[in-house]
Amino acid sequence: MNNERPPEPLDFFIWTVEDVGLWLEEINLGSYRQIFKENGVNGEYLEGMSMFTTEQILRFIRRCHMKWGDFITLCKELRRIKVACLKGEQKVRRPWWAPSCLSVVFVKAAKRNRQCRVVSLKLEP
Repeated sequence: MNNERPPEPLDFFIWTVEDVGLWLEEINLGSYRQIFKENGVNGEYLEGMSMFTTEQILRFIRRCHMKWGDFITLCKELRRIKVACLKGEQKVRRPWWAPSCLSVVFVKAAKRNRQCRVVSLKLEP
């Protein structure tokens, strides 16, 4: 990213590896930034972690050399973001890469996407 601003939580499921790294810094888990990058942990991967089996969780912790307390912090922060998205508490803003003339268009599309996303999250088993 150009200016190293934390990524928008509303869009965590489309975060890049770099966005995940910035978010890790924000939640005081920046020591894992490089290992997450090396393992290709992006937003889609983070979103899928809620469906991990115990074996997959243990494999992830070993691969990323995480402490249990840090893994729990990571899960709590992911849950906080997901709950805020479901409740519609996240402010919708134009991404850094979009021209300002498209702000209104982007915000409308993001709100529609949020509504679709909420439905899909609620339908998951």
